[in-house]
Amino acid sequence: MTLVLLPGMMCDGRLFQHMPPHQCMAISQYDTVQELAADVLQNAPTSFALGGLSMGGIVAMEVIRQAPDRVTRLCLMDTNCEEEADTAKAMRQPQIDKALAGRLDSVMRDEMKPNYLADGPRHAEILDLCMEMALDLGPEVFARQSAALRDRPDQKKTLESWDKPTLILTGAQDRLCPLHRHELMAELMPQAALTIIQDAGHLPTLERPNETRAALSRWLEE
Repeated sequence: MTLVLLPGMMCDGRLFQHMPPHQCMAISQYDTVQELAADVLQNAPTSFALGGLSMGGIVAMEVIRQAPDRVTRLCLMDTNCEEEADTAKAMRQPQIDKALAGRLDSVMRDEMKPNYLADGPRHAEILDLCMEMALDLGPEVFARQSAALRDRPDQKKTLESWDKPTLILTGAQDRLCPLHRHELMAELMPQAALTIIQDAGHLPTLERPNETRAALSRWLEE
């Protein structure tokens, strides 16, 4: 069974370089979650296991809303099943304007990256990789992904109707998508296993790759 992984905002396949064998699919060509999910479905195998981190998890939830029969199991990492809060929405357009004006590095460095990680010995190395992935993707992708996140649908009803094997995974120190958001998803899906990765923030696949890979491997073997 093919595992399809969807990366977070302004990340690429390097986010999952330490994970079990998988196919990483870009979510960068459209500016709505619905179109991004449809694109995943157009390019994915007929039947597949699906995981997503942060924005990738948000798109993954829309994938199972559109085509639940094609996905055999689901992994949601450091993500949020609810629509975007008004306070976060208000920040999007100024960030988009800065990025399109040639200041993507400033937006990532000053407004986004400080919220990503827990303290740890590889903190600077991982932040450098995050900046590299973001700059490789570029400001137009930033603008499209920001719009998709801003206008995303609430997916609580989608999760309530999902009954297949599910892993909900989060870093214990995730400030962008705190633990209570994952506890909500676990309440909506009684069959789900909630795994908390200690000493990790928003990117446990990079911060604690061994523990995260082990959790995904267990989920794939269920």
